[in-house]
Amino acid sequence: MLDFARSIFGMGTHFKVVSTIHHRNSIPKSLTNSVLHNYTMVNIKDLSATSMVACHTMPYPYTVFYCHHTETQTKVFKVSVISEDADEKVDAVVVCHMDTSEWNPAHVSFRVLKIKPGTDPVCHFFPEDHLVWVLPASAV
Repeated sequence: MLDFARSIFGMGTHFKVVSTIHHRNSIPKSLTNSVLHNYTMVNIKDLSATSMVACHTMPYPYTVFYCHHTETQTKVFKVSVISEDADEKVDAVVVCHMDTSEWNPAHVSFRVLKIKPGTDPVCHFFPEDHLVWVLPASAV
């Protein structure tokens, strides 16, 4: 994974990894997975990444990541959200695909968001076991 990130960013660059962190206050993980909660965004920070590598866990009995890099423009954010009862806080990684004009028009995102390719950005939250390697603008 690290070798793949280096192959994208370059050997001499200073990049970092970010991930979603779910801070739980006395709620068992088994309950938080089965109950829906309303959250409020309390802070949004643009990580000003010039490039990114996303690594997603795969459904295997051992840890396997699928990592990829997109050539299209993306923005990476760290978003803090808090549950309505203030018992849970999540510092989430959010990636926004700013140009979807080359995406397959049948992509599920367009159906769910009721948009067409290239008209609007598509953003998504990363689960806490996925990783995003970013090259900050200051490292270029």
